[in-house]
Amino acid sequence: MGIILYLIMGGIIGWLAGLILGKDIPGGIIGNIIAGIIGAWLGGLLLGDMGPVVWDVAIIPALIGALIFVFVLSLILGSMNKGRKRA
Repeated sequence: MGIILYLIMGGIIGWLAGLILGKDIPGGIIGNIIAGIIGAWLGGLLLGDMGPVVWDVAIIPALIGALIFVFVLSLILGSMNKGRKRA
């Protein structure tokens, strides 16, 4: 049951990051889950376990990490789309 809750939390964190930045995460729900999980990992590396913890996920570092991940991903995908339009 723990992995299901972790996936749900990853989806919520990824969705919030996309909503805050106004960016669509490719892959829909799966993309949100992946962004949230990578964001939680990245935020944990950068900030540790500060703030409230829900379902073994520190919310503030996970959200900050997901914001960073979604922003970098949007830059990479944006540059790829610009290259495709030129060709």
